[in-house]
Amino acid sequence: MLIHQLRVEGLRRFDEVRFAPRPGFNLITGDNGSGKTSLLEALHLLAHARSFRGRVRDGLIRQGAPALQVYVEWEDGQGAPHRAGLRHSGNAWQARLDGQDVTQLGTLCEALAVVTFEPGSHALVDGSSEVRRRYLDWGMFHVEHGFLSQWRRYARALKQRNSLLRQGGGASLEAWEHELALAGEAITGLRQAYVAGLQPHLARMLPLLLPAAGSIELGLQPGWKRQELGLADALLLSRERDLALGHTTLGPHRADLRFVLQSLPGRDGLSRGQAKQLALALLLAQAAHLAECRGAWPLLQLDDLGSELDRPHQRRVLALLAGTGAQVLVTGTERPPGWPVADIPAALFHVEHGAVSGPLPGAG
Repeated sequence: MLIHQLRVEGLRRFDEVRFAPRPGFNLITGDNGSGKTSLLEALHLLAHARSFRGRVRDGLIRQGAPALQVYVEWEDGQGAPHRAGLRHSGNAWQARLDGQDVTQLGTLCEALAVVTFEPGSHALVDGSSEVRRRYLDWGMFHVEHGFLSQWRRYARALKQRNSLLRQGGGASLEAWEHELALAGEAITGLRQAYVAGLQPHLARMLPLLLPAAGSIELGLQPGWKRQELGLADALLLSRERDLALGHTTLGPHRADLRFVLQSLPGRDGLSRGQAKQLALALLLAQAAHLAECRGAWPLLQLDDLGSELDRPHQRRVLALLAGTGAQVLVTGTERPPGWPVADIPAALFHVEHGAVSGPLPGAG
């Protein structure tokens, strides 16, 4: 996919700003706090229905602004044009896609493919299971066409069952458990197939980014003991405990991505630097898998690359991405020291006082 134009209003430091990235590499420089990361955040917000820097009430809307608004124009891998907009007043979302109102933000996640590596990405490795479930599910929005409907079906059934559990049960509890089990088994099957599809891409990325790990084996922890019994039976056996607790304690909403590294300890034993390198490998594997399935790379965003990776890893990542033809946004207070300018030309932009200038001469 190729982003042609981004327009942002009322987001953090930005009153109103326009940004038109070029194909290939785009290097965005600026002082700390200038707003360069907010450009990446705006695109991530549209593609993931959330910011990678916290909740909306945590300063996302510019002080004094009635709402934040993000608008983007792009073309997909077949060259078809698209446009999307998102508005948030602090209380409710409003979204449009190709001129139509969007009632479910998952529809935007399915349409706009943006993969972001940022300072908090290590949470994909050493954070909670919720982060890894979001990683899996976002990827499947794009490559498994039946996933979104099953995901909505499961979410609705889970909400109904939890409501009944808090009320002490009810005549319709069994019916909602049946619905939950059908959707949950379908989701788990899709997740397992997706994890298997990621494995060969991750195996190619890991030697470049974390060679000390040796090989890696990915797996899915489905959220219940699936090797012993189906979800319908598991829900029946857990009903008494769930009634006491008032919520559903097992199922795909408790799933996790498991990985075993041949030559390094588990995720709790990795250093912060190793966790970042593995997280980047996971993100790039996801992007490569998406490109394989859909014929085009997603937009890739690398925030503050110079401080997140040392020079050898920067060079490896940039050289790898240069061969993909992907559109890439890279931010930093200056050109990353590992940037091999002669080999990788880039459009240069500069952010200052909430305004974007460029493309400028001199990036290579």
